[in-house]
Amino acid sequence: MNDNIYVTKPSLPPLDEYVEYLKEIWESKNLTNMGKFWQEFNRKLSEFLDVEYCMPLCNGHMALELTLQAFELSGEVITTPFTFASTTHAIVRNNLTPVFCDIRECDCTIDPDKIEELITDKTTAILPVHVYGMPCDMARIEEIARKNNLKVIYDSAHAFGEKIDGKSIAEFGDASMFSFHATKCFNSIEGGCIATNQKEIMYRVYQLHNFGILGKENVEYVGANAKMNELQAAMGLCNLGHYEEERNKREVLFNRYIQRIKEIKGIRILAYDTEHVTYNYSYMPIFVEEDKYGMSRNKLYDYLAKNHIYTRKYFYPIVPEFGCYENSDFKGDTSVAHRIAEQVLTLPIYADLPIEKVDLICDLLENAG
Repeated sequence: MNDNIYVTKPSLPPLDEYVEYLKEIWESKNLTNMGKFWQEFNRKLSEFLDVEYCMPLCNGHMALELTLQAFELSGEVITTPFTFASTTHAIVRNNLTPVFCDIRECDCTIDPDKIEELITDKTTAILPVHVYGMPCDMARIEEIARKNNLKVIYDSAHAFGEKIDGKSIAEFGDASMFSFHATKCFNSIEGGCIATNQKEIMYRVYQLHNFGILGKENVEYVGANAKMNELQAAMGLCNLGHYEEERNKREVLFNRYIQRIKEIKGIRILAYDTEHVTYNYSYMPIFVEEDKYGMSRNKLYDYLAKNHIYTRKYFYPIVPEFGCYENSDFKGDTSVAHRIAEQVLTLPIYADLPIEKVDLICDLLENAG
């Protein structure tokens, strides 16, 4: 018997439900190129995210990369050092220069108090990240952007389905990217999308996503192959119908974690605003303060692993410390992000995790320090 508990486990719909889609795909032999299920998924995503335009793509990274390309940006893009590699890679692969703005300790998102000092005559956009599904201070960020004539493109990979005072998180900024990777609270196996209310940007992403091909003999743009296939779209359609059920299961687990962890000295949790924010509960990060807890993050990570609990140091290291960027001269103070990265562990949370296992994990946290 495998008693291991991993940090995440994909949510899958009932097999017979997915098989019904597969039968139709097999009969039609239409596997890709914006087929029937892609079109249906596109429409339902737009409705779900409450935006005018939405385009499912092969993964979240390509959605972000093509969105940056669609805006025809140049120069510098202000972003966070505390994120997954994809965020910065998308900037660099567009021949743009990332400028790192440090984060807030309370929610790990980009610190709006530190953005304006980084703006130069080369700055063209801000690319904030809703880390762990914690919404950035979007009002402040977008005020700064308007004042300085900058675009705001949100990396919303962690924030699918979230709302602020009832308003979809996809409605903010110039555009948002969402990830539908298997590890996310909502998945299409692999996949992602770009969501926006700007018709011209969506049309440009459409032009770019299939190699820039606009006709049988016409290639207008240097695009990419970012198409989502029909099997992915079918999985997305199935899982979209179960999203609220999956989210509600996660919420129960999240609340138990919070109830237990808030009593453990030396383990800090983020400042969740459940009065105004509808979270998706994708992640359960904790922050180990060694001087108060009596054990370092790394030792706790090893201790839990010995007890078959596999957590993740997510995000560690921060982006400027990646091997591929260590010789780059990207600007920005990242001292808070560096310290937080030395403390963070994400604990297991997924819809099928028994609540008894949450208590087991919390018992280990109580006894380890």
